[in-house]
Amino acid sequence: MMASIFDRFPPTIMVAWLGLGSGFMLGMAYFFEFGMGLLPCTMCYWQRIPHGLVIALAAVTLLPFTPLNPKAMLLFLGVILAIGGGIAAWHGGVELGILPGPTACSGGIALDGSPSALLDQLLAAPVIRCDEVPWSLFGLSMANWNMLISLGMAMTALACLKHHWK
Repeated sequence: MMASIFDRFPPTIMVAWLGLGSGFMLGMAYFFEFGMGLLPCTMCYWQRIPHGLVIALAAVTLLPFTPLNPKAMLLFLGVILAIGGGIAAWHGGVELGILPGPTACSGGIALDGSPSALLDQLLAAPVIRCDEVPWSLFGLSMANWNMLISLGMAMTALACLKHHWK
């Protein structure tokens, strides 16, 4: 039988790598926000939640004497990362104009009310729009990169789980 890359990465080590990967993703998000001045929109904040959960769950799983099973955690982290990739895919679709985004951050203002209601909507609307791409690399926005990396991490977690399932 041919050796697999997952022979070198038992579930505990893979959980640690997934936590580090999500830490890197959040670190990059904060670098773009605070280092480069690219303010996040509402959907950008939503994309950070799964990575924060992965970091926290990986850290708890790696604690000595934890009751959490690393194999079960691989499944859970894989699902969380897949959900994060789905949120990022939705955001990418909003940026391309092919999916609807949240009204509050996609420029949707109802023009069927009184002038004071319109003014209230304008004042309450966030400055950062979800349907604009503030930065891209090789034609892919940050949401697109997050989708690709999150889904890649999810597939890696599930492939490792499949390899070690016994």
